[in-house]
Amino acid sequence: MTTQTATLAGGCFWCTEAVYNDVIGVQQVESGYIGGNVPDPTYKQVCGGNTGHAEAIRVTFDGDQISYGELLDIFFATHDPTTLNRQGNDVGTQYRSAIFPHDEAQATEARAAIERNAGGWPNPIVTTIEPLSTWYPAEDYHQEYWNGEGQRNPYCLSVIPPKLQKLRKSFAARSKAQTATA
Repeated sequence: MTTQTATLAGGCFWCTEAVYNDVIGVQQVESGYIGGNVPDPTYKQVCGGNTGHAEAIRVTFDGDQISYGELLDIFFATHDPTTLNRQGNDVGTQYRSAIFPHDEAQATEARAAIERNAGGWPNPIVTTIEPLSTWYPAEDYHQEYWNGEGQRNPYCLSVIPPKLQKLRKSFAARSKAQTATA
């Protein structure tokens, strides 16, 4: 087993966490904040849009089961990488589309993934590739949110199921739920 880490920001971390928790080879997903200039930010501070942080996920995965490039293809397919500082009704730099490579190989793959996925979108991809900086785990109540409180949250109920449906349709062989029912 080759354990690796990916750090991605694709809007609300509840939504991206739910998607990656359903991906074969993913061992853990942690929601948190990265890319800002305020130490130990809180959810309220990040939502205020003044810390510079993005809501993001840190994905621990088995590189023997799924490649970093495949994780990035799922990333580009399950959020809109063409809207600057926005995902749906979530607006602000905290909802930006960004990749935070852990090494030069990941940075190279991130550039390749942007190029590879650009043709699938009617507008240019605006996803940024940003330097890896201090990771701040989000408060405990944000972790595994979709598996608990998120099932009763109207926002999550409107946003997450379509993302999961897209994952399970476009990446059926990579979905834990799809392979469990097959």
